[in-house]
Parts: sequence; structure tokens; C-alpha cells
Amino acid sequence: MAAVRDPEATKARIFAAATAEFAAHGIAGARVDRIAREAKANKQLIYAYFGDKAELFSQVLQHALLQLASAVPVDADDPDCYVDRLMEYHRAHPELVRLLLWEGLEYGNGEIPHEAERRARYDAKAEAFAAAQEKGRVDRGLPPRHLLFMISALAGWATAVPQFRRLLVGGAEDDLAGLRESVRTAAARITRPAGERAPGPAGED
Repeated sequence: MAAVRDPEATKARIFAAATAEFAAHGIAGARVDRIAREAKANKQLIYAYFGDKAELFSQVLQHALLQLASAVPVDADDPDCYVDRLMEYHRAHPELVRLLLWEGLEYGNGEIPHEAERRARYDAKAEAFAAAQEKGRVDRGLPPRHLLFMISALAGWATAVPQFRRLLVGGAEDDLAGLRESVRTAAARITRPAGERAPGPAGED
């Protein structure tokens, strides 16, 4: 009796294999035949599901971003804890930052695939920071979009350039824990409403 094909299981294997391949090699360097082999899927089936390699990359990145959004929902009312959770997520899933870096190298400042959809998700996150400012939970001194950009950068840079982090901060677990605490402090200081004292690093009065 022939095995019953499970399209969703096949797509999940393709996403997993493609994520690893694109994170390691980017769009130009990735090979669909390697993805097919790792996913135990037919190469032509991958093209049938996703079209060309660039579209497969775009879908893989979209999937990874949705996983981040599900695992770490935006919390503009508590930015220092939000940035800490983002840092931990990136540490556990370094492939997401690598995919974003490859996308930047491929497209530069040009339009990316499915840009309107991506922009809408970022708009919703920025609106959460705008709402937190309206409620007085976040300082109004900086535009909400700028705040979101800076918090995202703070959260992801240690994963984007691990060698820089290791050389400058150190590579031990205690070093990373100290950096996370400093990033939390930085996020608190740029978002805490005027008149409220932002926390200092651990041990600081």
C-alpha cells in the first residue's frame, strides 16, 4: 500500500531544511538540491510549492518572523523585559538574524518580496509603542518607530556579530548575562517616562 502524502509535514521539513541552508549560505549560495535531500522531498515538489529559490527564501524568512512574533509578542508596556526576551530568543534561534542579514545583503535598500505584508506587521508593533506612550508607560521623547528599531537592534546585535560580542564583552555565560542586564538597562533608560527613575545595572543603587 502506498504511503499517504502529508503536504503539511513535507512543507515543515522543507522549511526546516531551507532555514538551515539559507542561514548558512544566503540566497545565492543555497542549493535547492541540498534542501530537498535534507527534507527528504522531491526537488520539483519544492518548486511546485514555492516557485523559485528567492520565493522559497522569502517564505522561510516570513515563517521565521511569525515564529518570533508568536514566541515573543510585542510588549511595549514593559520594554526592558521585552528586549530581554528578544535577546534570549535570538540566542536560541540565531538563524533568524542570519536570514535577515542575508536579506539585507541581497536586496540592500531595494524593495523586498511581500514588503507590504512585512511593513504591516512592523506598523502594528510600532503602534503598540505609540499606545504605550499615550498611556504614559513609555517616554514620548522618541518616535515609536525609532524606539522599536533601537530595541530590535539592541536585542539582535549580539547574535548578528557573535565574534564582536566575544572580543569586546567576553564569551563566558557570565559575560552574556551581564550584557543582557546592560541591554535591559539601556532599553529602560530610553523608554522610561520622564520623572521615573530607570533601573541601573545589577548592584547599582
